[in-house]
Amino acid sequence: MSNLELAPSVMRFYGETVDEDSRLRNSADGRMELLRTRELLQRFLPPPPARVLDVGGATGIHAEWLTKDGYDVTLIDPIPRHVERASAVCTAYVGDARDLREPDDSCDVVQLLGPLYHLPDPEDRQKALTEAHRVAKPGGLVAAAAINRYASIFEHVTYAHLHTERIRASVSKILKTSVYDGARGFTLAYFHRAEELAAELTTAGLVDVQVFGIEGPAWSLVKAAEQQPGEGPTDELIASALEAARMAEPYPELLAASSHLLAVGRVPADISG
Repeated sequence: MSNLELAPSVMRFYGETVDEDSRLRNSADGRMELLRTRELLQRFLPPPPARVLDVGGATGIHAEWLTKDGYDVTLIDPIPRHVERASAVCTAYVGDARDLREPDDSCDVVQLLGPLYHLPDPEDRQKALTEAHRVAKPGGLVAAAAINRYASIFEHVTYAHLHTERIRASVSKILKTSVYDGARGFTLAYFHRAEELAAELTTAGLVDVQVFGIEGPAWSLVKAAEQQPGEGPTDELIASALEAARMAEPYPELLAASSHLLAVGRVPADISG
C-alpha cells in the first residue's frame, strides 16, 4: 500500500456503508455539527467570492451553503461516490489531502473538515496541514476539524451500552491510544485533544490558531434524547444545547466535552513588500 492510500476500512465505510450527507442532515447531533461548523466558519471567512478549497468535502454538504453564499468552491475527496454527488454542487475531483494538486498560494480558504479524522499517523496529518498551508494565500484561512479524544465515552452512554464488557473495553482503548482500529461499526479513526490539534496547526506554520468545540458540552444530551423511544429531542432542547456550545467557547476546559473540534489558523501574511 502506498503512503498516500487511505486504509481500506475508510474507503469501504464511506464508499459503501455510511451516507455522511444523511447523517449531517437528519440526525440531531449531525444537524448541530453542521449548523455550528457553518456558524464558526462564517466568523472567519473572507467575503465572497473568495476561493475555498474544500478538502475531504464529502458529498458537498458544506460546499452547498458556501456556493449559495457566493464563494467559489472546489471540492476534493478520496471517495469517488462523494465526488460524483458533489459535482452537482461545485467543481469536484478525486484527490488526497496529503498531496493536493492545487498551485501554491491559490486559495483564500482551505478547509479540512474530515481528513484528520482518518489519519492516525502524525506524519500524515502534518502532510495534510502543510499542504493546506502551501495552497492557501498569505493571510489566508485554514480550518481543520477533528474528532474529540473523549467523544466516544459520551456517545456510547447515549446508546446505553457503555457498561457492557465489549463496549467498555473498546472505548477504554480509544481513550488510552487515541485510535480506533475500525474493527466494527465505525472505521479507522484518530481522536484529538484540543491542545494537540492546535499544536499540529502551529507546527504546519499557521498563526493565530484557535480551537472551538463544535457541538459543545451538551450534545450528548440531545443524542440521548434521540435514542430514547418517543418523538426525539425537542427544538427547545436542541436550541439550549447550541446555546451551551456558544457559552462554553471562552472556557477551554469544556472543549473536552464536545464531539468534534474545529481549529482555525492563518497563513502568515506576506510582509516582503
